[in-house]
Amino acid sequence: MAMTKLFSPGPVMVKDNVRHSLLHYDICHRSKEFEALFVDTQAKILRLFEADDSYDSVIVSGSGTSANETILSSLFRAGDAVMLIRNGMFGERLLEIINKYQIPLVDCPFDWATYPDLGVVENMMAAHPEVTVVAMVFHETCTGMINPVPQVGALCKKYGKLFSVDCVSAAAGEHIRVVDNNIAIAASVGGKCLGAFPGSAYICARKELLRSLTADQCKNVYLSLYKHYQSSITSHQTPNTPNVNLFWPLNVALTNALDDETLDGRIARYQRCAAIIREGLTAMGCRLLLDSHMSNTVTSVFLPAGVDANTFLKEMEKRGYTFYIGKGDYAKQGMIQVANMGEIYEQDCRNMLEVFSAVLKQMKQ
Repeated sequence: MAMTKLFSPGPVMVKDNVRHSLLHYDICHRSKEFEALFVDTQAKILRLFEADDSYDSVIVSGSGTSANETILSSLFRAGDAVMLIRNGMFGERLLEIINKYQIPLVDCPFDWATYPDLGVVENMMAAHPEVTVVAMVFHETCTGMINPVPQVGALCKKYGKLFSVDCVSAAAGEHIRVVDNNIAIAASVGGKCLGAFPGSAYICARKELLRSLTADQCKNVYLSLYKHYQSSITSHQTPNTPNVNLFWPLNVALTNALDDETLDGRIARYQRCAAIIREGLTAMGCRLLLDSHMSNTVTSVFLPAGVDANTFLKEMEKRGYTFYIGKGDYAKQGMIQVANMGEIYEQDCRNMLEVFSAVLKQMKQ
């Protein structure tokens, strides 16, 4: 059977050297060899986020949600509140975590696919001195929208709030620039734009914030940011047994993105691929969900009237192409998501569009 091309927003196509790194001989997570790997990977994560030496990073075994839960279950002391700016499914995922830990919440919701109104955001921030942390998603994957992180970062600076950003679908696909954007803490994962496997998440945060944490304020045992940070600085290890085998691919994928392709080069490739996809889909009579603030890696698109989305996805899968059905109500409206994360290049996009066009024509008949 021919290899399926994943035009889905994670898991993604990985480079051969990332896949082959899984075959590394077994090592113990309490060995010097692991510690050296851990430290090297930490340093590369800082580069991915364009951080300076006032930041540090930790690695969490789990999906991107595990990194977000580590942050949100660890940052708050009694009397602290969080302000959540949300406009999609992954903002709602942060809301679910916040509610589960009963963190006092100032909610700032916008409709899905609606760009946050910065006037509303600022008024809410100004009116709530009890808010210590403002949280938002960088790339709201359910729509493919990039949220106004630089502007919200500037507002957090103005009002003295810590800025926590879910960069799960953004890191290595967009410039995060934690220093320039006043981001105090950010989370991401290997199995998205970076081109590693799912299950190796990571956090980049200001050292000042990490040093201020206490064991008691962290409400989760496994996902304690205090424990992760203390283990990293005292022994260059994780507090519990990590997914050791996934550290190698994470490290190799970071090297691929930062040194071989370069971050600028990877982001430019993603932009070129997204442009090819959007131009091609529009020419076939498909309607894009967004007309601005679009990410470099996810295109949300409505299939032409009369074409059933689920049937279309099955037909494409038979021909070796995997996409996602739209999230929430979008699924009922015939929306699918075409992503170009990971090892997807310009010619792959053109080849995919040919098959896409042929299946559309067949289904219209």
